[in-house]
Amino acid sequence: MTLPLEGIRVIEFSHMVMGPCCGMILGDLGAEVIKIEPPGGDRTRHLKSSGTGFFAALGRNKKSVVLDTSAPADIATLLRLIDTADVVLENFRPGALAEKGLGFDVLRGRNPRLICLSLKGFLSGPYEHRTALDEVVQMMSGLAYMTGPPGRPLRAGAPVNDMMGGMFGAIAILAALRQREATAPGDGPGDGPGDGEGQVLAASLFENAAFLVSTAMLQQAMTGVAPEPMPAGRRAWGVYDVFTASDDVQIFVGVVTDRQWEIFTGVLADAALANAAFASNNLRSAARPSLIPLVQSILGRMPVAAIEALCERAGLPFARINKPWDLFDDPHLKASGGLLPITLPDGRPALVPALPIQFGESRLGVRLDLPTPGQHNDEILGRLR
Repeated sequence: MTLPLEGIRVIEFSHMVMGPCCGMILGDLGAEVIKIEPPGGDRTRHLKSSGTGFFAALGRNKKSVVLDTSAPADIATLLRLIDTADVVLENFRPGALAEKGLGFDVLRGRNPRLICLSLKGFLSGPYEHRTALDEVVQMMSGLAYMTGPPGRPLRAGAPVNDMMGGMFGAIAILAALRQREATAPGDGPGDGPGDGEGQVLAASLFENAAFLVSTAMLQQAMTGVAPEPMPAGRRAWGVYDVFTASDDVQIFVGVVTDRQWEIFTGVLADAALANAAFASNNLRSAARPSLIPLVQSILGRMPVAAIEALCERAGLPFARINKPWDLFDDPHLKASGGLLPITLPDGRPALVPALPIQFGESRLGVRLDLPTPGQHNDEILGRLR
């Protein structure tokens, strides 16, 4: 399959999650992504604890070039390299690249078609110079408030703003590439796509977190009542909860329409569910204090496999409560190309989730395994000599 971004060169100055995620998306889509690393390699490679998987999860389909941005000769090399690029992206502190002589005004002065993206904590405004982390913006935006039990704000169990912020950065780049084509001069010989003007873009953590909580904001605006945190809040649906099967396995079951309720009660065939208090979705939502224990008592007599089979036959939403590493053996991901093979830095094989998109019947795969620091110096920099 010809990939959508073949022929696009991206220079990635990044670390941690947000920038690497953006670069990985572009690389998966076919761009040549050149990751610029300091001597010794990106420090993200060496993180421990909850950061151990960052580089391995987000490092595929990139080439690694090691250059020292404190060395004038390497800065000169970087400038020549960026002259050949379509996109530069970075997620370091504000002004860090400019201090090295690599500010966007300098880069675009040399290469006006260049698209430059900063991935930051905040977009322009009073907060723009603050330092942010995913956890910071989850607290600021109310996402942590909505996630944890009342009085116990809780960070989501994944770097959702970092990864989604990187995704929005990639969307902005795709739009800017299209706009650059639209501003290309003329249609004569040699006037190829991409010869128009580039621009400077930004994506951020805080504004991404605000976007994530927009439904809760509008719920409050429409009702005048503050939504409760998810663990305590009233659901819009009567049966929308986690239940424990007879073999002590937890499973989520959702019954979100009156038709699904009809199917659900039909397959369970328990007279207690025929109560008039459960006759409509809104009634069931109001009756959750009595309905949920009743459904638990019924499902709690069944092993989890029987509940799964029942829900699948009936077309009802359900999900066993898994751990992330259970996905290595998920039959759907394995059969559909949703897990990609990579080689870990210590040489062991591993699997990583693919981008959650499909082109026709094709998934985007791995063209380049995780690079070692400076692996592509000769290939990339040799062409500049």
